[in-house]
Amino acid sequence: MAHMIVKHSVEDFGTWKPVFDGDAGRRSDAGCRSTDVYRDATDPNAVTVVLEFGSQDQAHAFANDPALAETMKKAGVKGRPDISFLNAVE
Repeated sequence: MAHMIVKHSVEDFGTWKPVFDGDAGRRSDAGCRSTDVYRDATDPNAVTVVLEFGSQDQAHAFANDPALAETMKKAGVKGRPDISFLNAVE
């Protein structure tokens, strides 16, 4: 099991969330098994998304898909996101 963690600031969470939700099919097609969305306790426009994939190859392919950058732009992501990849140990 592989995880991709994406941290970014958005212009407005209320605008970002429907775009994120509308991208669920593309995430699923890319092998994403689940997602968890978190908002910073002091900045509601600082968002962290944890995505679970079956493999690191799937996670990296999703992260490098030009459609992801386009969706982020449409959703109002500010700046470059911080993306990390993790392997589950337990």
